[in-house]
Amino acid sequence: MKTKNILSLLFIAFASISYAFTISDSEKNVLIDLYESTNGDQWNQSWDLNQPIEEWYGVTVEDGKIIELDLSLNNLNGSLPNSIGRLSDLQKLNLHMNSIEGEIPSSIGKITSLKVLNISFNKINGEIPESIYKMTSLEKIVLFMNRIEGGIAEEIGQLTNLEELSLYSNNLSGTIPSSLGKLKKLKVFHISSNQFQGELPTEITNLTELEILSVYDNKMTGNVPMEIAKLTKLEELSLANNSFKGIIPVGISKLENLTTLMLNNNQFDTKIDVEIINMPSLIDFKFTPTPNASKENAIVFD
Repeated sequence: MKTKNILSLLFIAFASISYAFTISDSEKNVLIDLYESTNGDQWNQSWDLNQPIEEWYGVTVEDGKIIELDLSLNNLNGSLPNSIGRLSDLQKLNLHMNSIEGEIPSSIGKITSLKVLNISFNKINGEIPESIYKMTSLEKIVLFMNRIEGGIAEEIGQLTNLEELSLYSNNLSGTIPSSLGKLKKLKVFHISSNQFQGELPTEITNLTELEILSVYDNKMTGNVPMEIAKLTKLEELSLANNSFKGIIPVGISKLENLTTLMLNNNQFDTKIDVEIINMPSLIDFKFTPTPNASKENAIVFD
């Protein structure tokens, strides 16, 4: 009798654990919504909806919770369902290089645990949802090569855990908000090939962890902040194809990790300093002086 009671208790305990680790119907339905809205039967790696979710391609489950969804390069065609915001425990969403259209659902802001958002190389349009700026766990926002419009909101400064902001090759415009300077963990800021205007805010020189600062091929103006020498971890500084003017800060020569320096096609009215020219770390270096520069300073690197 005693043995039977122990077995009963063990069965109840096991059943409780199994129940606790069961994926909710709500989250399962979100995945089915995604499957149906992006032509899941045409994916490169499709799902057998009759199999356990743990066996579905690109889905990572931990303790009964969906924590990662990686469907990159998987031929998703269609749009993201609004229900995606119900994946409340998701930490990583990678949909890189598909053919996803439409806007990023504002409901995505409900996924407060999300650390990595990668929907790059798709056909996304519309603006960056305001709800994204409340996702304070985000470490990476990777949305390059889409058709996204609008700008970067001042609220970007709230994402203090952000390490990468890659928005290049979109239709973005406006100015770079000064609040960007609050992102002290930022390593990559890449907004090239858009329509951004205005000056490079001085506050950007507070980002001492920055490794890539790339704003080439925009419509930016003004002077390059002299304090740029504070960015000692910088490996790439790409300012080409804009309308920057004034003095090229000689402090750039102190950036010992710099391997890429792109200054060509701007309106700098001064020569390039010899200390910059002789930087031993530089591998890729381009600079063209403006037509009004004196001939003695007309050093061209291309």
